[in-house]
Amino acid sequence: MTVTQAAPGTRVLAPDLARGGMLLLIAVANTPWYLWGRDVRPSTIHPPGGSALDRIVQVLSMITVDFRVYPMFAFLFGYGMVQAVIRRQAAGQRLPIALAQLRRRNLWLLAFGFVHAALLWQGDILGAYGLAGLLLARLFVRRGDRVLLIWSTIGAGLLTLATLLGIVGAYLAAIAPEPPGTVGYLGLGTAASEQADPLAAVLQRLAFWPVVTVGQGLLALALPVAIVLGFWAARRHVLERPQDHLPLLRRVAAIGVTIGCLGGLPHALAVMGWLPIPPESMFVFEITQMTTGLPAGLGYAAVFGLLGHRLSRHRPGPVVQSIAAVGQRSLSAYLTQSVLCAPVLAAWGLGLGAHLHSAAIAGYAIAVWLITVAAARVLERYRHPGPAETLLRRLSQPTRRRSANP
Repeated sequence: MTVTQAAPGTRVLAPDLARGGMLLLIAVANTPWYLWGRDVRPSTIHPPGGSALDRIVQVLSMITVDFRVYPMFAFLFGYGMVQAVIRRQAAGQRLPIALAQLRRRNLWLLAFGFVHAALLWQGDILGAYGLAGLLLARLFVRRGDRVLLIWSTIGAGLLTLATLLGIVGAYLAAIAPEPPGTVGYLGLGTAASEQADPLAAVLQRLAFWPVVTVGQGLLALALPVAIVLGFWAARRHVLERPQDHLPLLRRVAAIGVTIGCLGGLPHALAVMGWLPIPPESMFVFEITQMTTGLPAGLGYAAVFGLLGHRLSRHRPGPVVQSIAAVGQRSLSAYLTQSVLCAPVLAAWGLGLGAHLHSAAIAGYAIAVWLITVAAARVLERYRHPGPAETLLRRLSQPTRRRSANP
């Protein structure tokens, strides 16, 4: 199928507002990985102990944040890819050329992710988006809407099946005469933050990066399903014209957020010790969190679509404009979070992560996000794009055009 419908020329508030707001939750989700020097519990990165406020923060994070924000960003990522193709076709560019430029962009995004992981953050997600974008754009951008929905349903069905099998496996592990033990996946993820030697930290981060890139980008299925659904939604301009899709947005928001919260509750209860699950069976929550995180992420996107629709009736105030400015520079803001976190919190830097707990690190995450909001507001005032977006756009252009526009 050829994508030919032109999108409106004005920039839409909802996607930018969604990206800007959810970058706060990404900071909250990522910073606990810097709490090094303590035991890692099965199925969660949140450290044991702490005050009552620390435990409240952990419960809220497991219910509303963990495994929930990246599917929402994946949906917007897929939405943005189709938007870019539509805009280029509306400007007269042929579809093969537009897809070639999209392919270069995803390749460079994969390279950005590698450098990001090597220098700062082992949990980099840019590589996963770049890898998934390369494969899914080739497979699905030209396909019909029915094919997109069918394959999205298949992916969601496989996730549900994996959850059922995981529950069975957790039960068998609980009743086995000799418990099989726990998987050290989370320990591998925190190892880089514990390394005082910068070179050893680089090697640890690069060892973990392929796990995130391939696991989250392809094998975990939540991100690919969200990206393909983003393709479908962009063709229908769901976020550009929310007034035409209000019943759909309301259903997705209500059902998705409800599934996400209810799906995260058993994990939080088990981690807090309020639900008696043996340690060898706790792995099941990594699967259930991923499965329920997909509808939660889609629900969050729908919530921002409804919010953008309401706010579009009036001139956005300074707060909304500032958050949307972050969303317009989401790549730069995401990388800035690592610049402000890794050297301060990791052992190879100032090492403050060893002295903080969940509530304090959540406060630090909020402060980091507010810094990116202020920076984006300044850039918006002077009409400057984000530096990372500028570099990625320049690298994604054909070689001949780059040489002609130094």
